[in-house]
Amino acid sequence: MSEIRLTPSGHLQWLIEPEKRSQQEEKLAEIFGQDWVKGLFVLAADKYNTANSLSLKFWQGIAERYLTELCHISESDSDVIIDSPPEIFFSTLILSAPPMEGGEYITILLLQQIWGELCKWGSNEIAAAGSLSVFLEKNAPQWHQVGRVCFHLAENKADEDFPFAFLATYSTGFGCNGKLRHLPLRKAMEEYAGKKNRSALIKLLMPVDQASQKISWVREIVESGEIYQPLAWSVFSAHNFLKTVPTLEDSGLIVRIPNWWKKRPRPQVSVTIDKQKKSKLGLETLLDFDVSVVLEGHRLSREEIEDILSGDDGLVMVKGQWIEVDREKLKEAIDHWQNLQHQAEDGEISFIEGMRLLAGASADLKEDDLLDQDKGWFSVEAGGQLREMLSSMRQPVSLMDRNEKTPKLKAQLRPYQQHGLTWLSFITELGLGGCLADDMGLGKTIQVLALLLRKQKRSLPSLLIVPASLLGNWRKEAERFAPSLKLTFLHPGQQDRSKIEKIAKKPKEILSETDLCITTYSMLSRQEWLREMKWQHIILDEAQAIKNPATRQTRAVKKLQSVSRLALTGTPIENKLDDLWSLFDFINPGLLGSASVFKKFVKRLQEGESCQFTPLQQLVQPYILRRLKTDRSVINDLPDKVETVCYCNLSKKQIKHYERTIQTMKESLENSDGMARRGLVLQSLLRLKQICNHPSQLTGDFEYSASDSGKFQRLKELCEEIASRQEKVLIFTQFREIIEPLSEYLAGIYGRTGVAIHGGTAVKYRQKLVDEFQQENGPPFFILSLKAGGTGLNLTAASHVIHFDRWWNPAVENQATDRAFRIGQKKSVMVHKFVTTGTVEEKIDFLIAEKQKMADDILSSGKELNLTELSDDEIIDLVSLDVTRAKI
Repeated sequence: MSEIRLTPSGHLQWLIEPEKRSQQEEKLAEIFGQDWVKGLFVLAADKYNTANSLSLKFWQGIAERYLTELCHISESDSDVIIDSPPEIFFSTLILSAPPMEGGEYITILLLQQIWGELCKWGSNEIAAAGSLSVFLEKNAPQWHQVGRVCFHLAENKADEDFPFAFLATYSTGFGCNGKLRHLPLRKAMEEYAGKKNRSALIKLLMPVDQASQKISWVREIVESGEIYQPLAWSVFSAHNFLKTVPTLEDSGLIVRIPNWWKKRPRPQVSVTIDKQKKSKLGLETLLDFDVSVVLEGHRLSREEIEDILSGDDGLVMVKGQWIEVDREKLKEAIDHWQNLQHQAEDGEISFIEGMRLLAGASADLKEDDLLDQDKGWFSVEAGGQLREMLSSMRQPVSLMDRNEKTPKLKAQLRPYQQHGLTWLSFITELGLGGCLADDMGLGKTIQVLALLLRKQKRSLPSLLIVPASLLGNWRKEAERFAPSLKLTFLHPGQQDRSKIEKIAKKPKEILSETDLCITTYSMLSRQEWLREMKWQHIILDEAQAIKNPATRQTRAVKKLQSVSRLALTGTPIENKLDDLWSLFDFINPGLLGSASVFKKFVKRLQEGESCQFTPLQQLVQPYILRRLKTDRSVINDLPDKVETVCYCNLSKKQIKHYERTIQTMKESLENSDGMARRGLVLQSLLRLKQICNHPSQLTGDFEYSASDSGKFQRLKELCEEIASRQEKVLIFTQFREIIEPLSEYLAGIYGRTGVAIHGGTAVKYRQKLVDEFQQENGPPFFILSLKAGGTGLNLTAASHVIHFDRWWNPAVENQATDRAFRIGQKKSVMVHKFVTTGTVEEKIDFLIAEKQKMADDILSSGKELNLTELSDDEIIDLVSLDVTRAKI
């Protein structure tokens, strides 16, 4: 099955399963590879069957809108100019967008840019073809030639029996006033007959013929010849005309109608949820439910409703204006909502039911009738207080008048981070769950730490659950930004087992002074008492860990009790609906129903005529805060380069080799001096670096199992997120021998091979690899040895740089980083520096970062660490292993 992927740069890529390619798919894949804009046009022009692909159907719809606009341009127009659709068109598209790869990048501005690219491409191609008709005949033969016949409907207020008039015209060019000149259609018969131009007449009347095959009233006036003369029409005839406007336009006819029809005034059932003000809103709140019938905002009385229902269908004159009435649909809407109101206990419904109704779904997600009903006959809106609450959740900027200070936070939050903090505080006060889905590098951790500082006075501790590889990161970030937070680690890698056992026996008593407990997903099933505790917040970092609802750790997470629940993830959640359900089953249980109910609900959305996902998007959107590095409001607030340390643990095998190397080093130092001692120190440090990377790098056994290296495991977590964003990454290492194992490992993560440069790579071949990587469809990762690739290369396609092992020379590392962070780079660059906790790597990183006296003493003039001049005791202290903090 083919799909279309939206790239971070705003381009479209054709994805196809190699073993299932049809001839048409091969053609489109080739066109998209050459020019994605042309591919988008051909997708619509060739009327490619998109029934099996939601993403293809979505993008085809945009191109079809463009083609429709193009076909409505008169041949007499000197310039082919198509105005961009109104903003509401694009905002509606965004709401109806199905899950797709790259869906998180869809914005109004991006859709406008894609529309502009289509227009630019079309203008160039039309100019090259010589005319619009030649271009359409060559490139869109299945689209009907359109543009010169116009159906007009006007009011005729002087005649009560026939209050409307119909006229068919055709355009013959421009008049002296610069406007298109229209003549009655009968004049075309005379003009073309006189010139004996039968082919031109057939071309002119082709849209009329197409419409007559689809619409009975058009067929009748064509067969009777009435189409060639003005007609006085009854209300019934006028309404028949208005109902078929979309079909007339699809046939290629221009349609001109009264402006009031575009607004479609009609009586509507108005449903207001939470009309009465509540003392507090939240997940447990019951919402009142009000049903009325309104006409353009004015509530109708019972008598007025009965008059409308007892009258005729179609167009009805009410209070001096024409309105549309379909008694059956109006009565169906009234009956449906009044029945639901009567079923509501004491006239109230649950918060979850209210959210579903406001999103355009049924209260239980099971009924089909609400999705099938014509939405033009009813509207559902939130009352004042609930409306303000939902608006604040959707637009965190509106909450800034609540901007509380966080004096204990040892950092200045950027504006978007302040918005995120206020949003987190707002939803947790309501007892609701939320997902902070900011891009990697935007500071999810610091926003959560700031939230916890605000909640320090709460009686209950909070619980943070993370992958084991992130324990060190959270400890470091908390020590740096929120040192006043009282942390308790519930993991043997960060806490003595005896202390954990004591806590398990008397958790409430021992944790009474704790602000935040931190544990891992794997520990949950081993600590049953965690489920018996009531927590203030339960926070999941890397929340994609619970995307599979059937796993043991997901079930364990969902059994925990808390006042509110938060999920943190930088991985897009728009792509897989099953993942979305599992996430919401944690943060707001019940909102999306059971797994089986949700699957049936999604299936009904997919099977709908327009495949609208609006109800689902409206339902989940208030509880997800997602900011991208590509957002203008965020870009302006981001530094060009964001550096972060990624703390990694050691496996048991790494710890064993590390301790053995230190013991050997101790024994050797006692019997060496001078140059031999310097060589011994450097050799030992090199071995420790190799062990921190992977024990196989030291032993040379070439096994390189990911489970044997904390860095390999952290690399997988990091690159999975980078890959999900379709972003590219540079990985630097000082060791040539580990490049191939890293390349094979990453190829398995990405599903594609990457490229690599080391000292043995021929200079003339290096530029070829660079050019290949710089292409948008080029390799997703580039591994470079620090010496061979640290200077001279321009690799701005990458927005991430990973220093897999450290050179311990900031200048060299910065030179390497500048392969991506340089002139021509249009993205923010994330720099990830891998450091193993409890090892020499962490200690030296601390020395360099803090620039303490000892670091100054051992820094050479070139700012490179000169460790061989340290005393034996100082060296052993520097390389000694903190096993408790190092192990996974």
